[in-house]
Amino acid sequence: MTGRRIVSIWLPQFPMERWMRQAARRGEAPCDDAPMALAAEGPHGPVIHAANRAARAAGVTLGARLADMRALVPTLRVDHADPQGDRAALRQLALWARRWCPWTAADAPEDSPAETHGLILDTTGSAHLHGGEPAMLEGMEAGLSTLGFTARPALAPTWGAAWALARFGPVRAIQAAAEDLDPLPAAALRLDGETLLLLNRLGLRTIGTLAALPRLSLARRFARAAPPQNPLIRLDQLTGKLPEPVSPPGIPEPFRADARLAEPIFDPTHHLPGLFADLCGQLDRAHRGARRLALTVYRTDGETRRIEAACASASRDAAHLAFLFRDRLERIDPGFGFDLISLEAPLTEPLAPRQPDLAGGTDAAVELAQLADRLAARFGKAALSRLAAVESHIPERAETRLPPLAAPKVEPADTERPQRLLSPAEEVLVLYAVPEGPPAQFRWRRRTHRVARYQGPERIAPEWWQDRPGTRLRDYFKVEDEAGHRYWLYREGVQGDGRGGAPRWFLHGIFA
Repeated sequence: MTGRRIVSIWLPQFPMERWMRQAARRGEAPCDDAPMALAAEGPHGPVIHAANRAARAAGVTLGARLADMRALVPTLRVDHADPQGDRAALRQLALWARRWCPWTAADAPEDSPAETHGLILDTTGSAHLHGGEPAMLEGMEAGLSTLGFTARPALAPTWGAAWALARFGPVRAIQAAAEDLDPLPAAALRLDGETLLLLNRLGLRTIGTLAALPRLSLARRFARAAPPQNPLIRLDQLTGKLPEPVSPPGIPEPFRADARLAEPIFDPTHHLPGLFADLCGQLDRAHRGARRLALTVYRTDGETRRIEAACASASRDAAHLAFLFRDRLERIDPGFGFDLISLEAPLTEPLAPRQPDLAGGTDAAVELAQLADRLAARFGKAALSRLAAVESHIPERAETRLPPLAAPKVEPADTERPQRLLSPAEEVLVLYAVPEGPPAQFRWRRRTHRVARYQGPERIAPEWWQDRPGTRLRDYFKVEDEAGHRYWLYREGVQGDGRGGAPRWFLHGIFA
């Protein structure tokens, strides 16, 4: 046995529980007693990929044909499975599990069934940080439960032994001796169906009976079997005779270009074109674009100075990216000079190659993004924004400011509104013929305007879910004075509404 401590966490219902979490966010989660299954394409049509407890209790089995299961359970609700999404989510969950140890990986081989997927953690030397091994396993189970996932963790000196105990051993099993694995079935060796069928025919149904056979006999019988399906190799991995390290996914190499100088300099301008060309070449080969850039100079006194720039959309245009730093280089304090310049893209996004149109022109969206970047570099990011509609019928709440290229969440209402709104609306003195009628004359900013034409009223009620009690409704009028100027006025409240005194009038907008 080795001195390593490996934890295998089995997630038997991961695809189904992940689907349930997504359905709950959409408000479409089925009842617990309603049979539900996920289907994936099989060699002869759709097959059952995952099922909830109600479906399994009704007789739905994994891997069975969907048509047969629907005939067995007519009320079965079926949705499409997402195996690729499940694997991606499992990789993200492996990163989340690094709160227990730094070495974690998703246990989801491409050819393995979804119900055997889980996580692998190398917790050697980490258990004392979590109250010991039993407490650590309990914490893992509880933590995954809060995320909505059923988990069965087990701990052993090897990957194979932990995998076997998690799926076929007792709850939160910890291997104390090699004999603890002998009663487990041969399926605990991670063998495929054909190999297990052959072992069953030979009467080798447990790990103990298989390990008692002479090694030469097993080697001859399975000499042509692939290593993952060779019982002798799996036994050696189980006992630690063959190494099976936990290899977590590494951090991708950063996109970085360096310029090492023979002598210290004070101005990096002449070296920037080469740095940006090198960096954009790396991005181009990876089909990615930079969203954030960082230029760092390493001074001879051991200090560093760093300036950053951001892009409104992903880009790998060297000339455009270099322009973003043109007015920022003066912020660098060179000290006694620097001999190393580093240009890095800490934040990137996928960016497919772009093809010019038939007329040889460029994409207008790219030009707009570059214009936004240049304006932000010149005037600051906070000075650049765009107006976007918001779901509200109160005029001053119906719009907000977003970044220049951010997509609006809602479409603007199909109503005529003035191009300019006063913030806040300014109170005016109004003469009218009848109390609830249109204004005949109003006085605003010491000038009197006689109304020649009007349109309205358009009544807008308060938003009761966010307005204070007693807020009065508004009646809006579009008016035009004798000089042809058009205004947007509203009367706040109506006579006798019980929410205040006489109605007040306000000028809220000016039409072009």
